[in-house]
Amino acid sequence: MQVFKLEGKPFIPLCDILKRVGLCQTGGHAKTVIADGLVKVDNEIELRKRCKIKEGQIIEFEGQRIKIEA
Repeated sequence: MQVFKLEGKPFIPLCDILKRVGLCQTGGHAKTVIADGLVKVDNEIELRKRCKIKEGQIIEFEGQRIKIEA
């Protein structure tokens, strides 16, 4: 499981985190996979591209898991 640190920010949009950790090449690709229902947040499919991801949440995409830390 990867760990992503918010570095003092209260949240990060879901589409941005997929791009920042390298699971998607571009923001457009990230938005497409989210809209297609391929991304889960805390074991639930998330369709909101700019969903606010906060500390303690877990993102899943293509068998990869990302834990969000402060």
